[in-house]
Amino acid sequence: MKLNPLLKNFLFVVVILLAIGGVFSLLYLPQEEIKSVSLSQLVSDINADKIKKIDVSGDTAIITYSDDKTAKSMKESNSVLSDVLANLGVDKTKLQKVQISASVQQESIWSWLVPLLVYGILPLVVIGFFFWSMTRQARGSAGQVFDFTRSRAKMFGSDPNNKEKITFKDAAGLKEAKEELTEIVDFLKFPKKYLAMGAKIPRGVLLLGSAGVGKTLLARAVAGEANVPFFSISGSEFVEMFVGVGSARVRDLFATAKKAAPAIIFIDELDAIGRHRGTGIGGGHDEREQTLNMILVEMDGFQKETDVIVMAATNRGDILDPALLRPGRFDRKIILDPPDVHDREAILKIHSKEKPLATNVNFKEIAERTPGFSGADLANIANEAALMAARQNKTEVFQADFLEAIEKVLLGPERKSHILSKKEKEVTAYHEAGHALVSSSIPGTDPVRKISIISRGMAGGYTFKVQSEENKLRNKTQFLAEIAMLMGGMCAERLIFGEMTTGASNDLEKASHLARKIVKEWGMSSLGPIAFGDKQEMVFMGKEISEQNNYSQAVAEKIDKEIESILKGAEKRATEIVTKRKDMLTKIAKVLIEKETIEKEEFEKIMHEKPQAVNHKPQAMTSKSPVVPKSKKTI
Repeated sequence: MKLNPLLKNFLFVVVILLAIGGVFSLLYLPQEEIKSVSLSQLVSDINADKIKKIDVSGDTAIITYSDDKTAKSMKESNSVLSDVLANLGVDKTKLQKVQISASVQQESIWSWLVPLLVYGILPLVVIGFFFWSMTRQARGSAGQVFDFTRSRAKMFGSDPNNKEKITFKDAAGLKEAKEELTEIVDFLKFPKKYLAMGAKIPRGVLLLGSAGVGKTLLARAVAGEANVPFFSISGSEFVEMFVGVGSARVRDLFATAKKAAPAIIFIDELDAIGRHRGTGIGGGHDEREQTLNMILVEMDGFQKETDVIVMAATNRGDILDPALLRPGRFDRKIILDPPDVHDREAILKIHSKEKPLATNVNFKEIAERTPGFSGADLANIANEAALMAARQNKTEVFQADFLEAIEKVLLGPERKSHILSKKEKEVTAYHEAGHALVSSSIPGTDPVRKISIISRGMAGGYTFKVQSEENKLRNKTQFLAEIAMLMGGMCAERLIFGEMTTGASNDLEKASHLARKIVKEWGMSSLGPIAFGDKQEMVFMGKEISEQNNYSQAVAEKIDKEIESILKGAEKRATEIVTKRKDMLTKIAKVLIEKETIEKEEFEKIMHEKPQAVNHKPQAMTSKSPVVPKSKKTI
């Protein structure tokens, strides 16, 4: 466990004080006290033959008795002990029997060295240590203050033997984006070729795309391909509570990059500091605006630097300050789209190359089931599949693990503890059968891949559809078919049970949202090709918070009627389908109740079989009857 430096110094001082106390206790440890006798008593003891030896040292006489006991006696200075004893009446005959010795008293070095160490030098050492600790701590704090304005960018070196280096081969798809970035890499490697033609490489490269499409991965690939110093930092790392710190860090970052030129500076999440100025929040002294101003100056100010290229990534290019996007700064914008089916297949292979795969793994099928998925989503699917296989003690990852991972990522894990009652299970089965039946009965709709009444996440059941073709553009016919499919579950419930349940709440929400967009944004209604509503967005918050009506109340009523007409028409269409094909609806629902899950092949087989007549009595739902959970989703 790593101790706090202050606590560490405190403990060190306590140990020193304990050591000093121990030294004092040893120096002043009480010794056995020597008995002191007077000279008169000494004379009496000599006359009584009790004294064996007397050792005179200075003015002190150490007396040794016949029984080896010791005592001491003091005499006057500059006097002879024998004369003093004679004057006190000692028997000279008895005195001659006593062994008397005299020794010159020499002053020991410890007699003055120990007090000097204890009372003089040791206190000075302790005080000096305290001052040294305080000075060291103050020096460290001062260093931290100076480091506070330094850039937090992490540098990735230009070592060509780095095994963890990422190149363009590790980023599947994104062909056009990689072509644009290859030109940047080529300039960093061979700048003279471009300078000889009078060409100038773009000062800044802005990577635009939704979350997870591979913006940061491409930046790391550029660093790996170019083999030049690569400084990576997040936009939020510039901004601190204190005004001026962000701009100081920008200056330090660019100064460091210029020393290492040619180099690349990569700013991730540029929108954290590059949002539109002039929002009225904080004024010109706002720390974020000060940081943005310094970036603008460093990128295209009076001092030009052609060997430092700035790359940045954001998924909110619409809120960036216009000064960032002008020529001379981020004048090259690279749009990254979500991967298509071929790119998704290649991405899955990259993220699965270190996993033990079974022979039945078909990446093409997995790619077909994941339209709209980003690279990060696909990496998550590959990881979830490996986790599932390991959890089940498998030695390889099978196709079923990947397909299960797709549903887990989309809807969440299976809620096996969420057991529906018999009635709820029947309602959910007819609801999902209604979705599937309406979807397969309308020409041009996406094929049904899977129907399930097993709860996943917040969904009580789900109908899984996958686009057969990835269309960038969609028309009104497709939208109306989608709304009718969403209404299919509710219509099936009303046909069989006489009323609908709360399980259709999510379907109605999606259908209403889609109908509103058809009328107000896409101009696909009888009101004509007009976009209604002016969205007001607060730039400093980065999200839409209100919509201002730019139309009259009379037009608003027409919009409401048009939306109602679309929803009512879809409902009528779905009702006609489930009513006309009620026997098929019942057949699908019964298979669902029995098996809980129907895959694509089995569903197509059921749809092509001629249904037998089924006598089914509609059961009206009563207030006491259970209903499916509110949060049912349809995909």
